Amino acid sequence: QVQLVESGGGLVQAGGSLRLSCAASGRTFSPYDMGWFRQAPEKEREFVGSITWSAGNTFYADSVKGRFTVTKDIFKNTVYLQMNSLKPEDTAVYYCAARIGTIRSYNYWGQGTQVTVSS
Repeated sequence: QVQLVESGGGLVQAGGSLRLSCAASGRTFSPYDMGWFRQAPEKEREFVGSITWSAGNTFYADSVKGRFTVTKDIFKNTVYLQMNSLKPEDTAVYYCAARIGTIRSYNYWGQGTQVTVSS
């Protein structure tokens, strides 16, 4: 069973930066890709960005393009979300997820980490 554990959340002022990490543990880890999602209070969970595990192709939501970067370290089974130029509207619980054995949907999820951006 694969477990995903996020870390790196916290409180930051607008314009600041944070880097989130998501470490995978468990059996041999070979996902199709890993993604970052976020959910703000009273809002639907939304896609933030993703990276394919093999080729390293990245995809981003329009709202974070140019500010957020997803990277991976396959030797550490870890994916990162570097967040720059943070805005108050980036405040949310951030989740990492993996698609393992399927590309239909993300079938493994972390517990989430809170990011709060103050104005």
